Amino acid sequence: MNDKIPTPPGRPTPLAGTPSLLRAINDRAALELLLAHGPLSRTQIGAMTGLSKPTASQLLARLESARLVEAVGTTAGGPGPNAQLYRVNPAAAYVAGLDVDTARVRVAVADITGTVLAEHTVPTRGRPATEAVPRTVAAVAETVRQAGLPADCLREIVIGVPGALDPVSGKLRYASHLPGWHSPRLLAELAEALGTTVSIENDVNLAAVAERSSGAAQGCDDFVLLWAAEGVGAAIVLAGRLHRGFTGGAGEIGYMTVPGAPVVHDVHRKNSGGFQELVGEEAVLALAAEHGLAAPTAEGAVGLALRTPGAGDLFLRTLAERLAVGLSVVVAVVDPELLVLSGRTPTAGGERLCRLVQEELAKISIPRPQVRCSTVPDSPVVHGALQRALAAAREAAFTTH
Repeated sequence: MNDKIPTPPGRPTPLAGTPSLLRAINDRAALELLLAHGPLSRTQIGAMTGLSKPTASQLLARLESARLVEAVGTTAGGPGPNAQLYRVNPAAAYVAGLDVDTARVRVAVADITGTVLAEHTVPTRGRPATEAVPRTVAAVAETVRQAGLPADCLREIVIGVPGALDPVSGKLRYASHLPGWHSPRLLAELAEALGTTVSIENDVNLAAVAERSSGAAQGCDDFVLLWAAEGVGAAIVLAGRLHRGFTGGAGEIGYMTVPGAPVVHDVHRKNSGGFQELVGEEAVLALAAEHGLAAPTAEGAVGLALRTPGAGDLFLRTLAERLAVGLSVVVAVVDPELLVLSGRTPTAGGERLCRLVQEELAKISIPRPQVRCSTVPDSPVVHGALQRALAAAREAAFTTH
């Protein structure tokens, strides 16, 4: 007679607490503590995990044998003998994060602790489309060389692009402006050329990953990041997870129909219209010219406006109104807790533009999320790509030793 109690519908069968499973759980917990808190002693690891001293000792011996941790000196200044300190071995894995756009490729290489070892930028504007992927591969190789690492050291590479991979076809969509990146075997070709696992993610999504990890959206599970530079896009994070949409196109709001902008009637051919006609690079430059502000870039125009009383104030208020118009559409659908303004144009406006957008949005939107400026320095896309690559590399290294 089978007297096993059936598992209620919708509830998974509990995993048995086998010794190997418990060891894996304890090892992972210790490694995460070492990443978060720096060098720790056996006693500290035991206290923070609840493990006994003998178990903590066995754990550290196991991780040291797997070359995941290493001894780095001893404690000093306390009562009793000095205790050995341990840290995650930086050489356990290396990763690369890339930001690819129409003008350049930015690359950063980091060790498994997240320490950036080298960064490199390669201009691509004006180069033949056939050189796009080879130049990217060469940029990665050069960055690895600058870091003083072996050529085949990388465990994981994440590339941010102004587009999105279709999850069904594997082709890059929403990126007609990025020539040379449309092979149906794009991921396979990159993996073969780079000799490791490669993934591609929308660049604005990666900027949102960076903001949630170490920027303006830390601790926030529901937020929208608006990116405005040469193009316009958004990233949507719901319940702590990126929302990509069925075809990977969630957040492609450049052609979004908004008041005050021409309606795009054929999105499959090159044309103009939509939200980008209000806040894209060319639109911001035209707006600046109307207010007597001459600058070569939208970023420069916003910076000049901050230093120009009168005309600059009017320009910033009008730009904030335009940004708020598009954001109000997104907010009406998503109702996020927070909006983060990122990209070269909003970042140049700083807290002043951010405050103006908050004021203008409050006039036209029933949901009134807080508006914050990006606080991730340099390239948020590279930061986000490294975070994604590190998460994957740690998962592989910490669960397969």
